Amino acid sequence: MSDEKSNSRPTPGQRMNVHREGRAAMKLESTTPTMSKPGRKSANPPAAPLDTRLTEQRNPRSMRIDQLSTAEIVDLINAEDRMVAAAVGEERQQIARAIDLVVDSLRKGGRLIYVGAGTSGRLGVLDASEMPPTYRTEPELVQGVIAGGFEALIRAQEGAEDHPEHGAAAMDEKSIGENDFVLGIATSGTTPYVHGALKRARERGARTGFLLCTYPSEQLIKAHDVVIAPLVGPEVITGSTRMKAGTATKIVLNTISTAAMVKTGKVYGNLMVDLQVTCQKLQDRGERILMDTLGVTREQASQLLDASGGHVKTAIVMSRLSLGADDARRRLESAGGSIAGVVGDLGSR
Repeated sequence: MSDEKSNSRPTPGQRMNVHREGRAAMKLESTTPTMSKPGRKSANPPAAPLDTRLTEQRNPRSMRIDQLSTAEIVDLINAEDRMVAAAVGEERQQIARAIDLVVDSLRKGGRLIYVGAGTSGRLGVLDASEMPPTYRTEPELVQGVIAGGFEALIRAQEGAEDHPEHGAAAMDEKSIGENDFVLGIATSGTTPYVHGALKRARERGARTGFLLCTYPSEQLIKAHDVVIAPLVGPEVITGSTRMKAGTATKIVLNTISTAAMVKTGKVYGNLMVDLQVTCQKLQDRGERILMDTLGVTREQASQLLDASGGHVKTAIVMSRLSLGADDARRRLESAGGSIAGVVGDLGSR
């Protein structure tokens, strides 16, 4: 699919995916290096992998990790980790597509729901849990669903991922609807719980996405509105996807949720102005934001925060437009929460 097509909007009832043409058809190559001499057939040709998932391949660079010194192990893992950001960057169009889907859902009153198992599920819950303190969102706006429930966050519940019907039931429990966007996270691409959840989410009218770290099948690409597949390569320890795949997952989720918050008015310049002061750390941050954006003293910033009910965004509007807290909140609400829509951009003070 061309870049031009990837930027078009789907017609009603039509699903759209912007994954690069040919990604699903890419063939795995053996990761075992050959040492045959020119003109001679190797006595031990590389065997086909026992598992075609990239996340399950053996990494030729770590074949002797158990014989390395401590410093060499650190260097090896660090070298592998450096590949992650580049792999995520290759998926920029798909990540941007996912962000636009999330923003569209949020503006329609919908939610962003992450679904995963094991490390993938924990990372989804982590990203979701950080939205309320950082961006003053309601806890329901961004949610993480993990196979095995709360217990799986602190102790592995490996068998929980094998039941697609449990994933489907979780979507029913969340009352997933057409305004929601559900992102399944399964670095291997095969987790039954995640597939079951996404199937039910689509049946309930939601738009869906899939995040994995192996080659996506044509069927997977056709099934979802977006598929994100950063190919970070085989893990240092074979199959240990909490490593590079986990790092890639966190980067992608951070990018999606952060960009969605920016595009829904939760950020002014690069400041988290929608934070609610609930502790000493956030009190200090809120005061510094007001000092920076308004040019006031620490004491004045503290007074503004008190008058605004501890809401930085309201305090900025109060000061810039000489309004009371209630009027400032109404102005913000009428502008869809965008502080720039009320007082102009950050450089205009």
